[in-house]
Amino acid sequence: MSQQLINHSKDLKRLRDEGYSIEINGGHLFAHHIPYVNSNREIKYGILISTLNISGSSTIKPETHVIMFSGEYPCNKNGSSIEQIRHANNGTLLGNSVRASFSFSNKPPEGYANYYEKIKRYAEIVSAPAKSIDATVTEKPYLPVVDDEEGAVFHYIDTNSSRANIDSINQKFSNQKIGIIGMGGTGAYILDLIAKTRVQEIHIYDGDVFLNHNAFRSPGAPSIQELENSISKVDYYYRIYSNMRKAIFAHNYYVTEENFENLQNLNFVFICIDNNRARRTLINYCMTKSITIIDVGLGVNVVDDALIGQVRVTSANHQKNDHLDKYLPSGVETENDYVTNIQIAELNMLNAAQAVLKWKKLSGFYQDLEQEFHSVYSINNSFLNNEEKCDV
Repeated sequence: MSQQLINHSKDLKRLRDEGYSIEINGGHLFAHHIPYVNSNREIKYGILISTLNISGSSTIKPETHVIMFSGEYPCNKNGSSIEQIRHANNGTLLGNSVRASFSFSNKPPEGYANYYEKIKRYAEIVSAPAKSIDATVTEKPYLPVVDDEEGAVFHYIDTNSSRANIDSINQKFSNQKIGIIGMGGTGAYILDLIAKTRVQEIHIYDGDVFLNHNAFRSPGAPSIQELENSISKVDYYYRIYSNMRKAIFAHNYYVTEENFENLQNLNFVFICIDNNRARRTLINYCMTKSITIIDVGLGVNVVDDALIGQVRVTSANHQKNDHLDKYLPSGVETENDYVTNIQIAELNMLNAAQAVLKWKKLSGFYQDLEQEFHSVYSINNSFLNNEEKCDV
């Protein structure tokens, strides 16, 4: 509930977005990590506490200019008390077992218009002596904030979206259940990007073990001890990205015709596999179930002692899929240079970024003027070719 109130209140949201460590508890606003100087001229950290004036699901103008403080009495840098704001000694026990030691009074002519102005002003007064002693101390620590809202997919608040005021646009992903089939380099980078969105669920599929060569084509930096443990790819990535978000489901098996039905509740599938026959049967299944897909691929070869190649992204949905036979790889796989294990992390990363960009366009996050369903980037001439525009 506290984060919902913060999200719906411009003043509280601004405090959070600017790095203040705020909390709502028991009808009070707590601003933690406020630096101050005590009578021994030591830098300490206290808590500013204000009553909250709320109408519905958001704050309104503070009813009082008085604020409470938990900590020793703040002093000037010479150790003398800041008497200009002294109001009363307190001792009230508030939420989270925080005891308000003192109350302060610093009233503007018109009072405080909102809680941003109130907290900011008192924080400036209290922390100024500490900053004059040590310029590195701050009342804006940008600490991670636990997301306590019901249905939240992240373990902590996405302040990146909040600071950019694109929360409403990000909601376009909130009902999506995403599948990533194949957790080699490109699939892993796709997970890295999708995990930072508000999709409802992420399902990752791969029956292989995370080996040394995967470390050189994937995000992150596994230790040698992790590689020696022979952990499955999906469990390795689950362990990493579940630190950040909920609803990641690791499926330690290859997707085949025998288990296609496990995909039927997904909205969107990224296909990151090398087997052409498996790719085609999988896409056919997704089309029958109206599951939108993005298929990715790399083709790299050695020419004149240098690498050339292409990065491909092919999309399809129930409205636009008549182009698949024309563009998807077919036949028996050849041992091109990528399959034979040249480590090309940046191409995997680029392929993943292009795929996720297309997914976000299809989801309405980015404007899409081209509406292409097939895109190929050529490495040696930096040419991007878009084809198969959707006229639906």
